Amino acid sequence: MREFEPAYLEAERSHKLQPLEEELWNVLKECRLCARSCGVNRLDGDTGFCRSSDKLKVHGAAPHFGEEPPLVGRHGSGTIFFSHCNILCCFCQNWEIAHRGDGIYGTCDELARMMLALQHQGCHNVNFVTPTHFLPQIIKALRIAISKGLRIPLVYNTGGYDNPEIIKRLDGIVDIYLPDLKYMDGNNAARYSSNAADYPAIACAVIKEMHRQTGALILDADGIAQRGLMIRHLVMPGNVAGTDQFVRWVARELSPGPYVNIMDQYHPAYRSFEFPEIARRISNDEWRQAVAWARNLSEIDTLTGR
Repeated sequence: MREFEPAYLEAERSHKLQPLEEELWNVLKECRLCARSCGVNRLDGDTGFCRSSDKLKVHGAAPHFGEEPPLVGRHGSGTIFFSHCNILCCFCQNWEIAHRGDGIYGTCDELARMMLALQHQGCHNVNFVTPTHFLPQIIKALRIAISKGLRIPLVYNTGGYDNPEIIKRLDGIVDIYLPDLKYMDGNNAARYSSNAADYPAIACAVIKEMHRQTGALILDADGIAQRGLMIRHLVMPGNVAGTDQFVRWVARELSPGPYVNIMDQYHPAYRSFEFPEIARRISNDEWRQAVAWARNLSEIDTLTGR
């Protein structure tokens, strides 16, 4: 394989990043960065569904060893957790960050220093967790970091409830997309994720665009991800997530197949106890059934959670 170069370096050389940054700041005047399309003027300090203004807010940055193995390698995935969220699931396991908005306000220069520090620590990538509502700040920080020597892959780690048109703007910038596909049924998405009834349609469109941009996962000689699409799907009690439909959709719509992580770590958290049908862990039978659905569709590579 030829020596890897992150996509964003060519984007900066070709003068793509500066106009994109300006465009994204303008979007904040009537915010539609995500699928909620609140339309508020965040530059004036207004906040919409995610409760974010134009002020960057970060919960933390550190090497993470609990991500998928191709991201973690020996030295960890360099995660940067952004405060707030645009989905707000009732079972959120990081509700302090997503719902309560825990974190510290900072500048784009500080964000750039976080990215460079993660690279200096040997992390295999910079992993932006829940980044969509802070995209203008991220692109500005990325340009600063590039000028100071950043050159590891960028991971866009999202819940999938993004604006497809905004994701299209990231073509040639993001190296690895890591979206969730939480539900295949809009009624369940509405019930458990703050009335996001259009989530399945939006997330499927977003993931298809991500796949168009990056294709199947590419690894280096050490098995470390360099480019491509990785999809997460959490198995839920009573097949609330629609795992059988999920694996069929991936096999039918995405070819060649992306890296898929079917996860078994669901546990009741936050407000999930208000919904009796999901106020429990999944059973062994439910997990075995989910794995069987995936294995019966040989078109996809499945990494199970156990």
